Amino acid sequence: MRNSVRAIVREGKIELLERVELPEGAEALVTLLPEDQDFWQAAGELSMETVWGSDQDDVYAELLQE
Repeated sequence: MRNSVRAIVREGKIELLERVELPEGAEALVTLLPEDQDFWQAAGELSMETVWGSDQDDVYAELLQE
């Protein structure tokens, strides 16, 4: 099972921002996020362009017109 949990670094240690039950010795993969909050907006826009800019949606529009 793979989960993503937000965390913050304090005094060199990673602290989870939400409560998660983890067994002792559990391994985690840490991805460092850019400090620039514009990253999130750009990432969201790219995802939305991929979904909303799809030519596949044109098929549904044509079917609705019939």
